Amino acid sequence: GLFVSGIVGDRLNMRWVLSFGMCSSALVVFVFGTVSEWLHFYHKWFYCCLWIVNGLLQSTGWPCVVAVMGNWFGKAGRGFVFGLWSACASVGNILGAFLASSVLQYGYEYAFLVTASVQFAGGVIVFFGLVTSPKEVGLPEAGEEGDGVGAAEEDVSEPLMGGSDNCDEDDQNYTVQAAGLSSSPQPKAIGFFQACCLPGVMLYSLAYACLKLVNYSFFFWLPFYLSSNFGWKEAEADRLSIWYDVGGIIGGTIQGLISDVLQKRAPVLAISLILAVGSLFGYSRSPNNKVINAVIMAVTGFFIGGPSNMISSAISADLGRQEMVKGSSEALATVTGIVDGTGSIGAAVGQYLVSLIQENLGWMWVFYFFILMTSSTVLFITPLIVREISALLRERPALRLAG
Repeated sequence: GLFVSGIVGDRLNMRWVLSFGMCSSALVVFVFGTVSEWLHFYHKWFYCCLWIVNGLLQSTGWPCVVAVMGNWFGKAGRGFVFGLWSACASVGNILGAFLASSVLQYGYEYAFLVTASVQFAGGVIVFFGLVTSPKEVGLPEAGEEGDGVGAAEEDVSEPLMGGSDNCDEDDQNYTVQAAGLSSSPQPKAIGFFQACCLPGVMLYSLAYACLKLVNYSFFFWLPFYLSSNFGWKEAEADRLSIWYDVGGIIGGTIQGLISDVLQKRAPVLAISLILAVGSLFGYSRSPNNKVINAVIMAVTGFFIGGPSNMISSAISADLGRQEMVKGSSEALATVTGIVDGTGSIGAAVGQYLVSLIQENLGWMWVFYFFILMTSSTVLFITPLIVREISALLRERPALRLAG
């Protein structure tokens, strides 16, 4: 769904795509969890079909919202802005956990009812209130001012992917999904296979498949792990698992800011993921103490959720803004769909593997599996790490001479 939604988002009005996906998904969730319980209708294939449809509808969200954010925010400070904004997913997880746990005592069907109602209301608000581009209200696109501060911001925030050293200054004012100056012809959207062949896209996609597997496994399995391994109540386990998302929010923001200062993303990701291996090992041996567990959980979220947020937002924007696609502003949603879609394949496979490993080998081996996948993430982006560190080392003597 994410692969298709990215292409659709680059070709249709994103406000329509987003509102349709949100409202339709809310209806499917309502039927899945609430109507089926009220009617006492339980059928495995019925649930499977509904959840597949729900996944397809929900996939309209991320590629489009990343592209909308790209319209409003130019290159300057992208790591910090997108790192802070991408916390929306973690905030949603926190609010969803609170909403679900607050009505769970009345029956699980009410948890589905409440969350579906909130999602449907959000879709209505998006349809009537979302402005997808500054040009819709007569404002220039981000970075189109061209002179003064605007131009200075563009100079200090060239795309962080390959080709930035030899950029033509006349092309620096393109934004993620803008058509450029009003007098310029509307560029065509980039094709799917063209987007796959862009430098860094497949490496980051494969890396994100491994990382999203770990991140989503924590999201889906953490409450069950806390409940089964420590004997804590389900509602308590749901509330405690929020600390993982809190760590991810802080991690994405701080690491995004650091990557803006360095003007390099991959080295920041590598350091965070190496530290994530240690935090995973430590969390697997967390004692039966809620405070200690929450602290280690938050640290783990910082080092895993933070890089995950960066890849799915700021780095996807960098990939869709590199030199090779500056003539096609309709590229970001497609690139984001590829990166996030590949990540979702990894996450889907991971849910099956986690259950299989846990059932046959136990929770400790599940954490060993997470460590392996986190290490694989670093392995896939190693060429980019080497390239960006080499660029940093080359830039330091140049900065000394300039100083």
